[in-house]
Amino acid sequence: MSRMTSSRRDFLTRAAGAISVAALPLQGADAVKVGMVPDAGATQVSIEEKAPLRDYLAKSVGSKVELIIPTNYNATVEALGNGSLDFAYLGALTYVKAHERYNVTPLVQRSADKNFHSLFITQSSAAIRKLQDCKGKRFAFGDINSTSGHLIPFDELKKAGINADDDMQVRYTGSHAATVKAVEGGAADAGALDETVYHSMISEGKVDGSKVRIFLTSPPFVDYVWVARADVGAAQREGFAKAFLSLKEGKDDAILNILRGKDFVRADDAEYANIRKIARDLKML
Repeated sequence: MSRMTSSRRDFLTRAAGAISVAALPLQGADAVKVGMVPDAGATQVSIEEKAPLRDYLAKSVGSKVELIIPTNYNATVEALGNGSLDFAYLGALTYVKAHERYNVTPLVQRSADKNFHSLFITQSSAAIRKLQDCKGKRFAFGDINSTSGHLIPFDELKKAGINADDDMQVRYTGSHAATVKAVEGGAADAGALDETVYHSMISEGKVDGSKVRIFLTSPPFVDYVWVARADVGAAQREGFAKAFLSLKEGKDDAILNILRGKDFVRADDAEYANIRKIARDLKML
């Protein structure tokens, strides 16, 4: 890319800073610490609504569990590195960063995460029909460390001949939900985000489906994954993984709804090779 906007450059160079968390009630010093990146597809519900997930994990692994949402994506990575978290739910970009820096172990992911998509949306009445129509327009990404809200959309725009930093008026909303609302309200002409968040907001009436529309769906990519920090023992890793692999539709719907998934499968680091390449090309890794 020929240049980089000051906002994007500032985001890329900003230190993660001290971890500050919103958490379910502290369960004690011996609790298993489980983190979830803010704004991941599974974290759109409130803290209180995650209690069934916490309780399920505690029962499955036979230990108290504390669910934590660090302040940002980088803070989640650093918490895995400094031992503040034992396990975490990461987006693909955050995962490859955590794996490279701290050798975290991928465990499981939703089957849908094997073929995930970013959605490009605009207002229903807008003339935008393809990526090239976004040139010169106000475009909303989510968090700069989001795979589906920034990395993949930025790369798709690049492949379409658009350098987002040069050719559009870019803003970072900080979340997928905020991106949808920015487009719905006319603060942005178009935006890109996580497919599960968009469809959930439409189905739950959190956005007026008559005011926004999808104009492009990205090719599939591998995304969210549950990981363990490097020094978590094999038996503990396996127990945590089996808690997710055991979830079944019709039996565990309360948990699956929180996780926005239908079932879970094993995760494999090799599947993230293309995410690593894109991240390096965009100087994000």
